[in-house]
Amino acid sequence: MARKKLREYSTKYILRNNFPIYCNGDKLNLKMIQVSPTSPSLQDLAKVQDNQWLSTTKLVVKPDMLFGKRGKNGLVLLNASLEEADNFIKEKMNQPVEMGGKKGLVTHFIVEPFMPHDVEFYLSITAERDSNRIAFSNCGGIEIEENWDKVGTLDVPYGDSIDSINLHTLVDSSIPSREYVIDFIKNVYKLFSELSFHFVEMNPFTLTSQGKPYPLDARGEVDECASFKCASKWMVNGEDVEFPQPFGRGLYPEETYVNEIDEKTGASLKLTLLNPSGRIWAMVAGGGASVIYADTVADMGYGHELGNYGEYSGDPNEDDTYKYACTIISLATRNPDSRPRALLVGGGIANFTDVAVTFKGIIRAIKEYKDDIIKANISIFVRRGGPNYQSGLSSMRDIGHKLHIPIKVYGPDVNMTSIVAMAISHINGETPSTEQHSHSNTAHTNHSNGVHINGNGILNH
Repeated sequence: MARKKLREYSTKYILRNNFPIYCNGDKLNLKMIQVSPTSPSLQDLAKVQDNQWLSTTKLVVKPDMLFGKRGKNGLVLLNASLEEADNFIKEKMNQPVEMGGKKGLVTHFIVEPFMPHDVEFYLSITAERDSNRIAFSNCGGIEIEENWDKVGTLDVPYGDSIDSINLHTLVDSSIPSREYVIDFIKNVYKLFSELSFHFVEMNPFTLTSQGKPYPLDARGEVDECASFKCASKWMVNGEDVEFPQPFGRGLYPEETYVNEIDEKTGASLKLTLLNPSGRIWAMVAGGGASVIYADTVADMGYGHELGNYGEYSGDPNEDDTYKYACTIISLATRNPDSRPRALLVGGGIANFTDVAVTFKGIIRAIKEYKDDIIKANISIFVRRGGPNYQSGLSSMRDIGHKLHIPIKVYGPDVNMTSIVAMAISHINGETPSTEQHSHSNTAHTNHSNGVHINGNGILNH
């Protein structure tokens, strides 16, 4: 699961737009606007007909930057006039702040009507391994961490309808508008499930004068892998939802470059740079496989050496794969020192991606970066299956032999993550065992039909 955080504005917008569709026609009457460095002033935005509420009500202004504890850090303006709100944004826009040990510029704000209230509730829904967990408390707000012992939880097994769940055990009879609150939780849960959210939190939500729940703050995370079915439901102001970078982190040029390739192809090419000085690099086919490989490296205690996270999938053509491989290899070979490095060319068994075609692109990149690969003391560990995998593996074996680059090549008969143990042995200066076909230290499997490197770094069957 590729969890992507949303801005508060996007979270509320998606919930509001989909509420009538999945919640029996009920509406979530939220008013809000987003202000960025390219937006007109708040005074000018208020002149737009749909935004005239900006001039007729008191306002709340908050940075919308994927960090919490805004109120505790004096970054929330409450009960403000239009002029006060406009000045607040101008004063804070593009100014540096430090939150949670990370520094960055404040570039986005959310502006909403100010709602006086007497009660504050906490609600979150989180996707766990076997169920979705609902957490609720009538002690929400900025002091929720100090009152965490008052938060109740209820697990809803996957496949169970929320309408069959008794929420009265979670929302006790002392809660004002109890039935409204229970219906609200059920509706949010339906949206959570239908829109492939991984996490939704409202801290706090309150009650309107009619007793209807109303989220004051909200944050959400969606499963990006569900974009094929949810992209249209996630749209914000008629455009694809934005997945902003974590606060305090900008895109590296290589990440921007891969994003540009990804936008122009029907395939999927992703790159996140984790540690530019890492000694284990991954060129993994498939989103699920990329998670498994990264988890395996971390599980073996070498997460700090993992240089990148990403994937290529969806049957990319040879040229796009070549560009992607060049990017990864150029990163992996920079600033060589005496220590060995490893490149994992891994993946599961493809359904429709032509392994031979993608490997042609990777082999072109290996040829181009031959000298850099040798200078950086990189060994390449390959495990792949799928259409034409025999041809692809054979070509990979041949290029290793021709260029005298140490490559180990395995097919689908070998455990998918076995090459991780080999890579770790290599960066530790050990000779990788041909029996290291599991990331477990105790579970090894013998295979006699892999492709191995002899003492001279030449590939043999």
